[in-house]
Amino acid sequence: MTTDASDAWKQWHEQRVEGVADPYGPLALTATHWAEDYPEGQLPDIPGNWVADEDGVVLTAAEADGLTVDGRLFAGEVRLSADRGPAAGSRVALGAKRLVVLVREGAWGVRVYDPGSAARQAFRGIEAGPYDPRWSVPGRFTPYEGMRTVRLANADGRERGFDLAGELTFTLAGQERTLKVAQQGDGRLWAVFADATSGDTSFRFRFLFPPAPDAEGRTTVDFNRAQLPPCAFADHFICPFPAPGNTLDVAVEAGERRLS
Repeated sequence: MTTDASDAWKQWHEQRVEGVADPYGPLALTATHWAEDYPEGQLPDIPGNWVADEDGVVLTAAEADGLTVDGRLFAGEVRLSADRGPAAGSRVALGAKRLVVLVREGAWGVRVYDPGSAARQAFRGIEAGPYDPRWSVPGRFTPYEGMRTVRLANADGRERGFDLAGELTFTLAGQERTLKVAQQGDGRLWAVFADATSGDTSFRFRFLFPPAPDAEGRTTVDFNRAQLPPCAFADHFICPFPAPGNTLDVAVEAGERRLS
C-alpha cells in the first residue's frame, strides 16, 4: 500500500512540474495590471485601450495594435468579462502572449502570460521531499454554521476577503492540530498554511487541498502533497496569506518546498 501511495505521489509530482512548466502556466505570468491604477485605459506595454466599469472591461483597439479576440485580428470595441478557464484559452492575445481578464472584489484587471518569460526559461524543477507515509494522516472537517469571511493580506500587498468554510482537525507529530479551511466547488478543502520550515527550508507558506470530506467529515490530510502557491513562481499573483491560527509549530518536511 505504501508503494502504491508512493507511486501515486511521484505521478502527482511529475504532473505538477509539467503544469508549472506549461507555456501558459504560472511561470509565464509577467504582469497583473489593475484597471483602477490606469484610469485613462493605457496599460503598460499592452496596446489598445482598456477601461473597466462595474460589468467588465471595454477594450478598444485598431487593427494595427495587433491584438486578436477569439482568434481573429481585432479592430473596434468589445466588452470583456472575466476569463474563467486556463490562460491558454483567454479571449485576447498579442502574438504568443495571452491577456487574461480577471476581477477581484469588484476590481478588474488584466494579466499577461508570456511563454518566453525569464522565469519559465530559468525553471529547473520543484524541490520536494520524498514521499513519507508519516505525513499522511486522517482528518475530520467540521463546517461552520455559515461561511465566515476574514480579511487577509495578499502577496501583492493588498488585503482581500477570504471565505472560510470550517476547520480541519488532525493529529500530527503526536499532537492534535487544526487548520481553518475554505471549500471549493468540487468539495475539496483548501488550507493556506505555514509551519516551522516556512521562510527557511521552504517557501513562506504553502497550499494544501485535502479531498472532499465524506458525510461524516472524514478526509485525508496528506502533507506530501503540500504545494507551492502560485506567487512562488511569479510575483504577479495575489495569493492569500495564512489565516490567523494556520501556522503550525511543527516542521512539515514534506511536499513541495521551493524552486530547485
